[in-house]
Formats: sequence, structure tokens, C-alpha cells
Amino acid sequence: MNIILPGGTIGILGGGQLGRMLAMEGRRMGYRIGVLDPVENCPAAQVADFFVQSELTNTQRVMEFVSQVDV
Repeated sequence: MNIILPGGTIGILGGGQLGRMLAMEGRRMGYRIGVLDPVENCPAAQVADFFVQSELTNTQRVMEFVSQVDV
């Protein structure tokens, strides 16, 4: 099992209200946050360290996103 310490990057697929709440808590704990969502101004994008706009069904973009996060 790998432990991801604060400073690591959490990736969130879907940037709705639940994603925003997760992002806010992750940032509060010292993690970087990346969000992938098809909607440019989704709630979680406003609090993320970086945002990727893409459909969740776009395998290439999802894989690019996954390569930028630790979990």
C-alpha cells in the first residue's frame, strides 16, 4: 500500500458539489487538487489547483489527467 502525504496530488473525476467539498477538504489538509469535468465552470474547478475540461468518456484525456495525479 502506498501512502500519499500532504503535498501529493488528488485527482477528482467530476467537479460537482461533492467534488468541490472533497477538493476543499483535501486542500485544507495540504494536498494539491486536480479536477476533470466536462463543464468549464463546475463548482470544484473554482477551488482546484488545476482543471482539465473533458468528457469522462474521452479515454485519452482521462489518461493524461491520471498521469498528473497521485491518486
